[in-house]
This record gives sequence, C-alpha cells and structure tokens, in this order.
Amino acid sequence: MPRTYVRIMTSAGSLRTPIEAALVGRLLERPPTTARLPVGALTRAEKAAELQRLQARKTMDAAYEAELVLGLADDTPDTLDPPPDQPGAKTGSWAPEPELPGVSQFFTAELAVVLNCGRRTAAHLAQRAWTYRARLPATWAALAEGALDEPRARVLADVLGPTSPAVARQVEARLLPEATQLSTGRLRARSLALLLELDSEAVDQRREAAQRSADVRSYPSPLEGMSTLAADLPTPVSAECLDVVDRLAGMLKADGDPRPIGQLRAAVLADLIRRPWHTGLPGVTAQLTIAAALDALAGRTDRPGEVNGQPITAAALRELLTQLGTLELRAPEGGTLTCALTDADGALRATATLDQLRRLARRGCRQHPHGDCGCPLLDRPPATGAYTPTAAQHAFVTTRDRACRFPHCGQRVGWADRDHVIPHAHGGATDCANLCCLCRSHHRLKTLARGWRFVMDDDGTLHVTTPSGVTRTTRPPGMRPPAPDPPERNGAPRWPPPPQDADPPPF
Repeated sequence: MPRTYVRIMTSAGSLRTPIEAALVGRLLERPPTTARLPVGALTRAEKAAELQRLQARKTMDAAYEAELVLGLADDTPDTLDPPPDQPGAKTGSWAPEPELPGVSQFFTAELAVVLNCGRRTAAHLAQRAWTYRARLPATWAALAEGALDEPRARVLADVLGPTSPAVARQVEARLLPEATQLSTGRLRARSLALLLELDSEAVDQRREAAQRSADVRSYPSPLEGMSTLAADLPTPVSAECLDVVDRLAGMLKADGDPRPIGQLRAAVLADLIRRPWHTGLPGVTAQLTIAAALDALAGRTDRPGEVNGQPITAAALRELLTQLGTLELRAPEGGTLTCALTDADGALRATATLDQLRRLARRGCRQHPHGDCGCPLLDRPPATGAYTPTAAQHAFVTTRDRACRFPHCGQRVGWADRDHVIPHAHGGATDCANLCCLCRSHHRLKTLARGWRFVMDDDGTLHVTTPSGVTRTTRPPGMRPPAPDPPERNGAPRWPPPPQDADPPPF
C-alpha cells in the first residue's frame, strides 16, 4: 500500500485554529509505526518486491526529513544572534561551519540535540537539506516520490553544494535521468567531471574549504583495545606520507623483524610522531588520562578502564601501566597522578594526589586523633566566593567530566572551559555542583543563544534543553544511570512499593 502523509497547511505568519492544533498534537502523540508484511508468508519474489517498496519508503522519509530540518531552520533566524558590533558576534573560528544563509549560528547545535547525534553530522544534514531546496529541487522531488534513493541524492548534494544554483541545475538535468543506473562512485565521478567542465572555480573553493577544515582525529577501532588515528591531508601529501611509512616498514621487515607488515607500518608511524631517537630536541609532553579501578589494577577483577575516554580491557590497562612504570601507583616522570574516589554508583566524591592521601592517612581525623571514628577525611572541594574556581575545584571538575559535557560533543577537557551552569553574574556559586566543562563553542552557545536551558544536579548530571523543548541528559563518565522503574504486570507493580517510612534512595 502507498505511503501517505497528513499535511496541515497554514498561511505564513497565521495562527493555527484550535482544531488544527489538536490534530497536530494527536498525530505527534502517536508512536512511530511501520506497516509490515508477514515475512514468513511471502514468496521469494514478494520479499524482493517488499524490499524495493521499503527502499522507496526510506527515500520518501529522507525527503520529509529534509523538509522538517529546513522548517526548524526557518524557525531559528540569525536575527536571534548577537549583532556584529556586539560582544560574542560570530567571527573567525567561532563562525558556524557550514553556514546556512539567514539561519542562526546555533541552529546545528540544536539540530544535533534533537536528533541525538554529533554536531558535524547535524551540520552535514542541514547543509544537504539546504542544497536540495536552493540548488537541486528536481532531486528533492525525486526523493519525495521515491524515484531516487537517498545515497545517490546525497552524492549529488555533496558534489554540487558549493556551486551556483544555475550550474547545479545544469548538472542535475543531465545526470538525474540516468542516476539510478549508475553506482554511487560512478555518479560522483560524472558529477565532478561535469562540474569541472562548467564551474572549475567551485571545485577549487571546495578543495580550499576542505583544507581549512582538516584535522587529526582518534576514534575507537573495531579491534579490541585499539584506536584509529586519522588525518585529513591533501591527496598528494597523504600518498607521500603512506609511501614513506611503507618503505620504512619494508626496511624493518628486510632486517628480519618478524611482525606483520601492517603492524610495522603502525609502529613506524607512531615513532615518526613521537621521535624517541631525537633526544636533543625540546621535550614535548603528551597528556594521557587513564581511568581505572584499584581492584582491576591489582588483577582481582577484569573491570575495564579508560584511556583518554576510550575503553580498554583490564589486562591491556595493566600492561600499559607497567610500561609507564605506574603499576605501583607512582606518578610518571614529568607527569601527575590524581586519585579519584567514587561512590558505589561511580559518582565522584573527591580527588587527591598520592602525597595528600599519605598525609591524611598519617594525620587521621583532627577531632578524633586516637580512634577510628569513621569521620570523612576527603570530600568535594568547598565553594569559593570568587569567580575563578580554585585549583582543587579545577582538579575535581576536570577529573569528573574529562571532556565537554554538551551532548555528543566529547571535546577533550584540555580545550574546555570551567563554566558556571547558573551564571556567576546571576547568583550562581563557584561550586563543583555548579561547574562543568564546556568547550568554547558550546560555552558560547550557553551564554549567547536564546531559549536554551542548562540544569545540573548535585552529582554532576547535566540536563540540556533546546529552544524546541528537546532535553538530553549527560552523566559524568563512569557514573551509572539511575535504576529503571520496576516493570508492571497486569497493570500492577511487579514489586511492592517501599513502606512510607523507608529512607529515600541516596540519589
């Protein structure tokens, strides 16, 4: 059966009638459902036909998604942003990228929270939707009709986005009729060839923009305990670097190194970056944040740990610490060692250096120096009346958050600000329960963008609400989420509720 959409059209700037508002509310309250056929009852040909129908439905949903994204963008004009002559105006590296004409610089951050994805993914989705409307209306229409699948439409949008609408529509008119007969790789090559023929300047601008956005990234690899280090480089430079690494690895192999050639290439690249043989050059300190439980370090459990926010097994962690000389909990040469004390749910309670722990162990409780009174010796750093956090607060918040706390950001803590969730100018205390790590971009959003709401619980749990009313919650790394409510059976709770005089749970 064909897919249908219910549309409510109102004139621009007009208010909906109560009936329209009620109908929209009722439609939005419905859980998402998809009509399905009983797969076991279908013939082979019917299964193939249903797969094709499903592909068309996904394509039409992609067109509808682009329409919704653009509608939300239209509701977020740049008139809400600070004007150019005011503090906080978009300039330099803090300007949005990519930028949608007439749309707030903070729109992609809101879209990322709404879709529960990263800002880069949201920015690409928004830019692609804008390209459909401004440059490729026929492609957008083919999507909406289910005649062109989304991967091929995405190729056209990505290649033709930087060019002018006139040139984009010329390429679209020539390629769209045969697009479904071409592979995505072939379609990209044909699109680029036509674009070079019609507008070579746009290709040069695209290359320059790619160079400006180049970066080095590290992300978990499918292999256990491994990560991938990736760099965006001009193609000739990338080829040259790979050839150098390959030749050096081949020299090691020729000298009798038994390791696989791929492992040798990885080792060569790491040595080229860290330069262990250049002892006469100025030293460069690398920051490595290791999170591990004491029982895992001692080998009593296999609880995994973290290295710079990425998971690592207990065995690999012990091997790493052995290499660093910290298995006995000694600070590495030129580095620091901070001990984090957490409760049973993983919430941070205190931080201390080893020297501080030793002094506290020797001194004990000042009020009860001759007995084991059970008084706490360590706790969260106290609040201060100053605007700038104290060194102890800085260590606590940095250890607790480890990265920018905005949903799906993850910018490392070394590039993040210690922000007052309730602004200091509005009475917010300089206290760990009111401080969190935010990267400069999301710090600007919280300070300058209208309609956003940031709320933090005493344990560091942060709740971020967009102007459109979507709330996402982030917890400090390692902290367990609260237990779900008991499931119900036949309308009654599965377990009896606690008595009225029971103590409340400790969270």
